[in-house]
Order: sequence, then structure tokens, then C-alpha cells
Amino acid sequence: MRTGIDRGLLIITLLLLLIGAVMIYSSTSVITPMAAKKNLTPFYYFKRHIFTMMIGFFFMYWAYRIEPEYLRKLSIPLMVFSFLLLLAVFIPKVGITVSGARRWIRLWPSTFQPSELVKLSMVIFLARYISMPYFKKDSFISFLIPIGIMAIFQAVFLFQPDFGATINLGIITITMLILGGTKLRYIMYLAALSIPVLVKLVMQPYRLKRILAFLDPWSDPQGSGFQLIQSFIALGSGGLTGVGPGNGKQKLSFLPEIHTDFIFSLIGEELGFIGALGVVSLFLFLFYKGMSIANRMETGFRYYLAYGLTIMIVLQAIINFSVATGLVPTKGLPLPFISYGGSSLLVNMIAIGILLNLSRGLKPVKIKDTGEIIIEKKKAYLSVYGRIR
Repeated sequence: MRTGIDRGLLIITLLLLLIGAVMIYSSTSVITPMAAKKNLTPFYYFKRHIFTMMIGFFFMYWAYRIEPEYLRKLSIPLMVFSFLLLLAVFIPKVGITVSGARRWIRLWPSTFQPSELVKLSMVIFLARYISMPYFKKDSFISFLIPIGIMAIFQAVFLFQPDFGATINLGIITITMLILGGTKLRYIMYLAALSIPVLVKLVMQPYRLKRILAFLDPWSDPQGSGFQLIQSFIALGSGGLTGVGPGNGKQKLSFLPEIHTDFIFSLIGEELGFIGALGVVSLFLFLFYKGMSIANRMETGFRYYLAYGLTIMIVLQAIINFSVATGLVPTKGLPLPFISYGGSSLLVNMIAIGILLNLSRGLKPVKIKDTGEIIIEKKKAYLSVYGRIR
């Protein structure tokens, strides 16, 4: 039988977008001395965010209308296209450098960060790859192919440099391979080989400084620990119900990047514990909805695609929450649907459009479940729980 779109998922997305618009206006409507030097108006960031959101709705609708099987055919061309965009950041007058990082390309009327598209492309490619007959969970070669592709993208990320995107792509890839039934010993081999590389990367002075600030931000409260301490102050001063929308103090040049990486801290300050818990709950509901959609899919590709898209969105939210609360070292990853940042917003809205498309598909009856999806589900349960449900 045919089912309509998952209205719950749509409502969750709209609520997150609404919260994001309100908090971006709140965080950028006050003209700080730095903003005054750039001649920015109180509505500068808000208008740009709303403009991006409107474009996002267009792409979300396009993704909702496109057939998943067409996405399957586009998986490899999309990977190639995203890789070329990723290389384009190194082309003079095309790539843009901000704070020593070259991660963006000029795209009127704003900029675009190709690493966001890479994540989406990788999810679609892995959904196709894992669901293909030639993927053998016991084969080391089948494991190496996606790992090799992931490593190529990660190498380019590190040249930008973008350590956060490197880790994010790695977690997405490994998680989907585990869901596909890849032997855990292969994952362990990869982890062992990656340790020396990670140690070398972490020992870079500016990354090491971030880790030391994460371990003890009060050892350098006016330097490397400043941002994290100000985030703690914002979250702590909100109390149970917050100081009220627009009344936060940390946005007055105290907490850097409050409208992007640390917008969750502003939510905690202005909306309090209740508001912060509400945002976390919305992402938990989104995760539940995404998993529910995946478990209703009738083909392996759609099954893994729904899982991968859900993981892609929720993983980024978890990392953002963890950074704002001091659970992991500071890293620049926006909060999906809420932070200011056009590239992330567009890609995540496309992902929601695909999930909504999948949710309206055929809902298989339990006793008539196709053989392919039964096998795929058993592979996933076995890999995760060690038994077949």
C-alpha cells in the first residue's frame, strides 16, 4: 500500500528551521564594534539566512520529487562532481581563504563549502555500493574500496585544512559499512593503522592547543580556553527557562562564532535548559523518524540511504552539542538547520527531501517482505547486535 510523507519528520524540520531563524536574528541583530566596522545592518545575516532557506526549500522539494533509483544512477557522477568542487577551492580567484583555511568557493551571491556536498555524495554512493550483489561483507577487498575513496577525500580535506570534515566523513563511512555487515576485525585493523596518522595530525601546534584547552580551558582563560569558557557561561547563565529571546549577553562580542558553531550555547542562555532540551529532543525525534523510515524500505539501496542520511544529520548535531558543552575539543561544525551557514543548510534540507521521498514509498507488509530487504536487515542487526532479531 502507498503511504503519504512522514508528516512528523516534516514538522520536526520546520520547527528546527524556525528556531534557527529566530536564534540567528537574536545573535546577529546587535551591532558589535566589529560588525560596525564592516557596515553591517541588524538584518544582514538574517536576510541572507532566510534567502538561503528559500533556496533550500526549492532543493528540498526537488529532492522530494526525484526518484531514489535515479539517485542510485547518479551516485558515481555525483561523487566525481563533488570531488572536482573540492579541488576547485585551490584555484586562485575561485577558492576563498578564511582564517587560514581554504574551504569555500565563490558562488553568487554567497559561497559554498564543497565538503558538505561530499558527505551527501558519500552516503548515496555507500548506499548503492553496500546494496550491490558484488559487495561481500567477508571480503577485505570490498572493505578497502570505500575506505580508499574516503581516504582520497580526507587527504584533500587535510590540505584545506579541515580536520572536522575529515573525522565526520570517516565516522559516516565506517558506520554505514558496519550496518552493511563488514567484519569488525577489518574496522579494528583500520583503527590500528590510523593511530599513528591521528597522532601526527593532533600534534600540529594549533590542534594540540585546542586539545589542551579542552582538557583545561581555565589554564588559558584569555587565550585558547576563552571560547569554551564563554560557552559554559552562556549555558550556565540561562538557568531553567533562560534570560529570554534577545536578552543574551554572550552575543555582545564575548562568545566568538555564536551564530554558527556555538549557537547551541545561545539557545541555552536565552531559552534555558528547557529550550536546549527541546532542541536536543527534536534531533532525537528526527533520528527516530529516520530509523523508522529506513525499516520500512523495500530495497537495500533505500534502506541504507535512509540510514545514512539520518546518521549524517544527527552525527553533526551530536558533535555540535558536544563541542558547546565541552565534551569534545572545539571544532567548527554548524548545528544542522539552526546555525548560520548556507552550505550545511542546503545539503541537510536536500537530505530531508530525500527522506520525505522515501517515506512516501511502498510500505511492505511483514509477511510479504522481499527477500532482499530481509537479508539486508539481518546483516545490519547481526553486525550491530551480534544476533539476528
